[in-house]
Amino acid sequence: MTDTLNPIVRVVDDDVRVRESEAFILRLDGWMVQEFESAADFLEKDDPDRPGCLVLDIRMPGMSGLELQEVLRRQKRTVPILFLTGHGDIESAVMALKRGAADFVRKPMNPDDLQSAVRRLVDWHVRLCLRMKKQQELLRLHDSLTDKEKIICRMVARGALSKQIAIDLSISEQTVKTHRSNLTHKLGLRSAVELADFLRQIDEPIETTFRIAVEATDHD
Repeated sequence: MTDTLNPIVRVVDDDVRVRESEAFILRLDGWMVQEFESAADFLEKDDPDRPGCLVLDIRMPGMSGLELQEVLRRQKRTVPILFLTGHGDIESAVMALKRGAADFVRKPMNPDDLQSAVRRLVDWHVRLCLRMKKQQELLRLHDSLTDKEKIICRMVARGALSKQIAIDLSISEQTVKTHRSNLTHKLGLRSAVELADFLRQIDEPIETTFRIAVEATDHD
């Protein structure tokens, strides 16, 4: 599944040696990695349509990692962030996690732990992107219905018969049947069970943040 959306791991760190080391470790695990020397460099060059994850330093010249996270949050980006820092800043960690960061780990991170964390984050983000794409496609189908068809769709999904729907909406039973025929044709669905599942998928909220527990070894 991961390969189908061509994911990329972004590494943002102003320290070239750290950045190259992290990128090397991740490339060994088979990931396509793009390196950025600053938050501004990332914002200028990154492709927001590609899933993956972001391995982000906290303290950098110019825009900090936390400031970049806030920009991405305002842009409603869902890419998961793994913060790596050379400073044991508890306040920054709490703030980053409250804003939806996946994790906050002190550098240098154990290579196996870094690879494992990135695997989980990228896999989660690819699944999220696929689910969001599917929901958007279903919403477009739903938007193709008239207002009356939308109402009748939900009533049918709840198991209401055409006769009862006609009474509740003060229209003829034949009119209800015509609307039912039109909406099922537009959606490509027939049964009340299929309609109920369709509505569940478009109504169900999607969790767009993910936190992982990473066992990292501190090196003082």
